Amino acid sequence: MNFFSEARSLLKVNIRDYGMYIALFVIMLTFSILTDGLFMSSRNISNLLDATGYIAVLAVGMTLVIVIRHIDLSVGFAAGFMGAIAAIMLSQLGMPVYLTIPIILVLGIVIGMFNGVLVASVGIPSFVSSLAAMLIFRGALLQVTENTGTIIIKDKTFNAIGNDYLPALATVGGLNLLSLIIGAFVILFFIYSEFSKRHQKLKYKFEVVSMPIFVVKLVFVSAIIAYVTWILAGYNGFSWTVVITLIVVVIYHFLTTRTVLGRHIYAVGSNPEAAHLSGINVKKITYIVFGSMGMLSALSGIMYTARLQSATTTAGTLFELDAIAAAYVGGVSAAGGVGKITGSIIGAVVMASLSSGMNLLGVGISYQYMIRGAVLALAVIFDVMTRKKRG
Repeated sequence: MNFFSEARSLLKVNIRDYGMYIALFVIMLTFSILTDGLFMSSRNISNLLDATGYIAVLAVGMTLVIVIRHIDLSVGFAAGFMGAIAAIMLSQLGMPVYLTIPIILVLGIVIGMFNGVLVASVGIPSFVSSLAAMLIFRGALLQVTENTGTIIIKDKTFNAIGNDYLPALATVGGLNLLSLIIGAFVILFFIYSEFSKRHQKLKYKFEVVSMPIFVVKLVFVSAIIAYVTWILAGYNGFSWTVVITLIVVVIYHFLTTRTVLGRHIYAVGSNPEAAHLSGINVKKITYIVFGSMGMLSALSGIMYTARLQSATTTAGTLFELDAIAAAYVGGVSAAGGVGKITGSIIGAVVMASLSSGMNLLGVGISYQYMIRGAVLALAVIFDVMTRKKRG
């Protein structure tokens, strides 16, 4: 099989995985042309990634929830509520940041585990239990913010999480040196990870793509990372929001692709009954996934609250829908058992890119909602159609 035939065959078989990357490329190219390059400016890309961070973190957790055939509608107001608790601890109780953040993350795990218990042990459908939790957290958020409406945070360290950038250390040709180093490290990590994965497949006699296709993939992805790094380094460099998001993605990508826990999560999503019969503790996996979702909700709330430098009564509104949309656009299957962490991040960037591009073009907010809804519907239709073809 020659290079082009193999590439065509590979694209056809893995259209669900590659479709979102093609969609992102088309969206960015279109908006760059329509805005005369303003969309791809350093400032806009930096702002876009910062605005995506707290949704991307939620999308990571939501991916695993959907993979095991559940849903969590409470994550938005849970994030808003825990962000408000963080604001109270910092502003009214005078607690330091290094104590506040761990306490909020642990609180998130407890809240998530409670949802997991209702679903796995009590047997309440996740839609109903998380809807009830959403209403509870909505009321709790209003309760803790009702006196002032807004809780201002003056802690500079905490606010830096959502607004500051990594120190430059030095500049090279006007570019942030530390950001360039981080970008180079990400590229090297990606290349090492891909070679390691290929080596493991060859070791166990699994089929792999030819070396030319493999090299093209490495060069293409590395070029994208290098380009984004160059754009950010030309502005203020990597923000703490982007760094935190990258850390979450790396950790969860490793957990889902290289650990027994990750294999069990996908086994439960593919067929819960078969997973149970094979010795996997389905209830335990459900607890872990919902506990993880709660922790990431807390982290998202911290990031959003730090970005606004305050807690508000509307914090968390529609976050859960944005996270669900990012997961589905990123390739998560509505049938469960299928979905990648990296895909959901791309999905979050796709949705954020649509919003950013339409804002730059002056598209009305009513049309923006309709277009984003249409994109989500198309993503799910695409998923259903590809599953039918495979079936």
